[in-house]
Amino acid sequence: MFYVLPLDYHKNKIMSNIRTRIAPSPTGNLHIGTARTALFNYLFAKKTGGKFIIRIEDTDLERSKKEYEKNILEGLAWLGLNADESPDKAGEFGPYRQSERLKSYAPYIQKLLGEGKVFYCFHTEVELKKEKEELMKSKRSPLHICEYRGMGKEEAEVLKEAKGDFIIRFKNHLGREISFCDLIRGKLTFKSDLLGDFSIAKRIDSPLYNFAVIVDDHEMKISHIIRGEDHIYNTPKQILLQEALEIPRPKYAHLPLILGPDKSKMSKRHGAASLEEYRQQGYLSEVLFNFMALLGWNPGGDEEIFSREELINLFSLEKVHKAGAVFDAKKLDWMNGEYIRRQTTKHLVELTKPFLSSKVKTTDEYLKKVLELEKPRLKKLADIAKSAEYFFTLPDYAPDLLFWKKMTREETADSLRKSLNIIRRHQKSAPEELNKIFMETAAKEGDKGRLLWPLRAALSGRKASAGPLEIISVLGVKESVARLEKAILKIE
Repeated sequence: MFYVLPLDYHKNKIMSNIRTRIAPSPTGNLHIGTARTALFNYLFAKKTGGKFIIRIEDTDLERSKKEYEKNILEGLAWLGLNADESPDKAGEFGPYRQSERLKSYAPYIQKLLGEGKVFYCFHTEVELKKEKEELMKSKRSPLHICEYRGMGKEEAEVLKEAKGDFIIRFKNHLGREISFCDLIRGKLTFKSDLLGDFSIAKRIDSPLYNFAVIVDDHEMKISHIIRGEDHIYNTPKQILLQEALEIPRPKYAHLPLILGPDKSKMSKRHGAASLEEYRQQGYLSEVLFNFMALLGWNPGGDEEIFSREELINLFSLEKVHKAGAVFDAKKLDWMNGEYIRRQTTKHLVELTKPFLSSKVKTTDEYLKKVLELEKPRLKKLADIAKSAEYFFTLPDYAPDLLFWKKMTREETADSLRKSLNIIRRHQKSAPEELNKIFMETAAKEGDKGRLLWPLRAALSGRKASAGPLEIISVLGVKESVARLEKAILKIE
């Protein structure tokens, strides 16, 4: 029997037997969907006093690569999803790579063969493909009910030796209903007729996904399988195998998929799909942790900024949504900006250094001044390279940029000389005093833009930037004077 834990259960008892896992395949970089699934497993384990395990499913030898495994493990660590057991932190239920567990599957398959619950199928791929095409053509479900399911053991062994090519299938019984209580979706029921005699292994020591995963989860004593809803239709097959092997059934919870703005499954066409891409763009790990926790779950209320500890304390599977969770990139940018503004400028200096060009030569003190000015405008750490570029190197710009509205070349040059004289004459004045002088002078022009636009454009070389007096406070008098002199030469 399966049931949803009462909301106050965790307050009264630490469920130390809770064990959750994430089992990614190293066939690509860590996907944002896999990272979110790992996060939910982590939150549930930590909330209940249980353990979070990382297992690498690397038996797809053609596609699995060590660099992908490294990316996955580093990505999960960067998010702060530190496993209690993993390939890097061995425990009593290892090894934690499927490729190192191959010997453990054979006894289970042998047991089922001996009991007649699975059998050898000798159909070729060509035959199976032809059968599937014919079934679909006649508008029937492309299920394989194998003619070899009733073959005796001795005959099967003889045929196995003769053909040398086979797969192992589960002998499914028709007319059954397979039910389980999903901790998010409630009771789900499937008809065994829709499964056919499904394959479980290519060889005794080469299990396919549905068989390998139930053996691994059983031997690792995984109590809760928290995964994406795209695995729902694997569950009845896995339950049948668990029953056949007479091993305990874990509790299942299927998370809503992450969707793009068009409500289709999140993919590269919606933008970045791997966690590494978000990291390279300058999203903070704390932000991804916070943001992904709210993809399909909400503790209630309007608050959206939570600490790691708050998310662990608030998390419950009961509040996970059934409907797909739309990935809102604008919300992610907003949240990242909020987190950036909450950092101390000293810490932000260290965070932004990797995003500056290797050509940029600066000091921590100077970068601190830049960030104090730019911090309110930053959405991503990588923005610093573009938004604050002019503080390190004056970009080349056309002389036209310096002209305000219908000002002539001579008027613009005069305006720049006026600003230059103010800076030189009052270079030892406090910033507030210099600001007051500029504002009073600009007001006398009738149109403040006649003084302030050429000044700002000359200092930044850009159409949009911080205000001219803010720029002067960062650049200092010497560099500000040099840029104004350069601007005057441009138009004279």
